[in-house]
Amino acid sequence: MRKWLSLRHWRQTFARVFILLRSNKVSLPDKLLFLIPVLLYWVLPDVLVPIPFFPLDDIGITLLLAQWFARRMETKYNIK
Repeated sequence: MRKWLSLRHWRQTFARVFILLRSNKVSLPDKLLFLIPVLLYWVLPDVLVPIPFFPLDDIGITLLLAQWFARRMETKYNIK
C-alpha cells in the first residue's frame, strides 16, 4: 500500500509510460489500447462507468491504467 501512495512510484510509472509510448518497439494498436480508454474516460466519465453514482476520479483511473499499461508492455516487448 505504501508503494501505491508514493509520488516517486507514480513519477517513475509515468516516465515508463512516456518511454513506451515513444518507443518504436511498441506497436500502434498497443499504444492505442492505453490512449483511447484514458482519453475517453477524461471526456466521457459518466458514460463509461458501468455503476451509476459510483464516483471514480479521472486521475485515479489514469494512474491505474498507466500502471497496467507499463507492466504489460514491458513484459510483452521485454523492455526495461
